Amino acid sequence: MKRVGKPVFFIVALLILVFTYVSLFGVHGQNGDNTITYIKGASDIRWGIDINGGVEATFSPDTEGVKATEDQLNSARAIIELRMVNQNITDYELYVDYNQDHIIVRFPWKNDETSFDPESAIEELSATAMLTFREGNEYATQETDADGNPVYKTPTGTTADSVILEGSDVTSAEAQMYQDPTTGTTQYEVTLQLSEDGAQKFADATERLQGQIISIWMDDTMISAPTVNSVISDGRCSITGDFTAAEASDLANKINAGALPFKLVTTNFSTVSPTLGASALSAMELAGIIGFILVCLIMLIVYRLPGFVAIIALLGQIALCFAAVSGFFPFINSFTMTLPGIAGIILSIGMGVDANVITSTRIKEELNSDKTLDGAIQKGFANSFWAIFDGNITTMMVALILMMVFGPTNILSWIFGASTTGSVYSFGYTLLVGNIGNFIMGVGASRLMLKSVSGFKCFRNKWLYGGAAK
Repeated sequence: MKRVGKPVFFIVALLILVFTYVSLFGVHGQNGDNTITYIKGASDIRWGIDINGGVEATFSPDTEGVKATEDQLNSARAIIELRMVNQNITDYELYVDYNQDHIIVRFPWKNDETSFDPESAIEELSATAMLTFREGNEYATQETDADGNPVYKTPTGTTADSVILEGSDVTSAEAQMYQDPTTGTTQYEVTLQLSEDGAQKFADATERLQGQIISIWMDDTMISAPTVNSVISDGRCSITGDFTAAEASDLANKINAGALPFKLVTTNFSTVSPTLGASALSAMELAGIIGFILVCLIMLIVYRLPGFVAIIALLGQIALCFAAVSGFFPFINSFTMTLPGIAGIILSIGMGVDANVITSTRIKEELNSDKTLDGAIQKGFANSFWAIFDGNITTMMVALILMMVFGPTNILSWIFGASTTGSVYSFGYTLLVGNIGNFIMGVGASRLMLKSVSGFKCFRNKWLYGGAAK
């Protein structure tokens, strides 16, 4: 067996313990009376409606007795959904009542909510969206949405300073289908109709910026970045690209939402009680701690030194799950944690325990067949790897399918409903992250630590690895 340096155990174990502490408790500072969050921890997780409760609000267009059209209501729905996604809220329900001109939304409280005032919680959702057309496409930050697509935020430089059009300059946006004259294939585009003043401003801008980009922003999020191909002076323009029918319709709704002829007013609001009860989260925390302690005791008693190493690896796997939900990593958005999401973490931890049990058992079997300690460890890891790999990779495939089928925007959402969609997606997400953590911690880190600690003379006794004492 190729030896691993003795210090490796202490380095890997220390990194895992520090990572566990930081991912659970975060890193916070104080500036006067204000708390500054440098690194997010478990306390920054936004818990779902089923765990922490939330807000239910009914919005209506302020049209003074004039009935809103179906397109206008769809536009309003699109902007509310966009704001939910921008706030990394994945556990929400959103419905449109076309007969009553109502938009009904349910979403969970913020993680740091103290007043639990539903009226203040919905103010940000009902505010009018700011649509702008800007020169260039410079941005400050890049994030990833729930479907894995890049999201560009906060215009900078020339893009921040040069606003060509605002939402009030767009009278309508419509998704259309056309046939590409070159390839003969069916393509989709979004056509815009500008106001008289907007048409003049856009004509001047397209003449000046031919061959350059004019980006479209909703609040501080870039939703499109088309290139100017020609001067547009008639007040009509089109946004073309590799759109599907759904994507073109969604973009048109978002643009219309930024140019709504009415404000949204709240006609009714209330709090939503958690379905599990107010003390459910504390009970789950206590149950989780007790369960983890019992697992640790069993691993230590049955598998001894490999069990001790497995406990450290399990801590790292749990920490990685919480870090991927809380927004610990700057390249991964925070995530609304629901009860199915917790179930996904528990299931993945169970698979992590199983991975370490398989490896420890293989090592024990090799020792009982009179292998040397080094040979038993090497053979044990080799014999257990493919069994662990097969079990985890098939689970990861299922998790990915759940995320793709039941994600925030998919063809099955209208069949199963928003609530089911969010819950199943949450389960798939945490299950996937947990299994990735199992490969990193349960396979990679465990192997490094066990090979390293076996180099110490005081830890060369086969009894410590499940074999008979020397």
